Amino acid sequence: MTEIIDGKAVASDIRTGLLDSIQTLTDAGTTPCLATVLMNDDPASATYVSMKHKDCKEVGIATRDIELDPETPAEELFDTIDDLNADPDVHGILVQMPLPDHVDEREVLRRIDPAKDVDGFHPENVGRLVAGNARYKPCTPHGVQKLLAAADVETEGADAVVVGRSNIVGKPMANLLIQKAEGGNATVTVCHSRTDDLAEKTRNADIVVAAAGVPEMVTGEMISEGTVVIDVGINRVETEDGSELVGDVDYDSVAEKASAITPVPGGVGPMTRAMLLWNTVKSAGDVADIDVDLP
Repeated sequence: MTEIIDGKAVASDIRTGLLDSIQTLTDAGTTPCLATVLMNDDPASATYVSMKHKDCKEVGIATRDIELDPETPAEELFDTIDDLNADPDVHGILVQMPLPDHVDEREVLRRIDPAKDVDGFHPENVGRLVAGNARYKPCTPHGVQKLLAAADVETEGADAVVVGRSNIVGKPMANLLIQKAEGGNATVTVCHSRTDDLAEKTRNADIVVAAAGVPEMVTGEMISEGTVVIDVGINRVETEDGSELVGDVDYDSVAEKASAITPVPGGVGPMTRAMLLWNTVKSAGDVADIDVDLP
């Protein structure tokens, strides 16, 4: 019988597990604080930021909510980041993507203090991740690791296929799975749009992480019996009744063969948000030089 890996439940456990750490920090005079910067007029982005602030409030993390007009010169955004970098009461900085065309996203990522880069995208933090000495693991891949652990999926010695090579999910996911560490030690194949015979690769996998951003591209025919399937994708597609959210996995056909699978929604999504809180608390503990017990 296929196990449905409940991301909502695992994320809830992580948030609950953070409460003691947050209380410890607050009692010592350090309240973890996440600053968000929104510089676009996309309603979905505004919703994402609002949800992150709501998550923070629920566990006792303070927030700073900064909104800049999309027409604002790039230098004003950089000045804003510099001010947040210099503020000792701010422990995490998140600049919501996408950014306007006149702003260089790479320069924005480089501008954030690596110690406050709770997304884990600064080049220094990427290098540390690859070297096996991560300061922060990027939230979505870290969340996938936590889901695999919660489902008692053994990664050591497993053949894992990551479908997708983005800097946000695919590449860091592969790096985490291959690390000589808990939740790693897998043999990893990274597939993408130029991969020849993708189905052959996925059929030979013990674990498949689908993160290509293509609706329902991984089908039951591409999966062997007993494979663990993690669906990172979230895509809105048109239907006869309007629209619906689907993942990168054709859930119905894959669930018939997988030993465990994440749903969309309710799988990886809640974990991404939970791991952002996790990274913010870690940053606050590092700054205060207080050893907090993270779940």
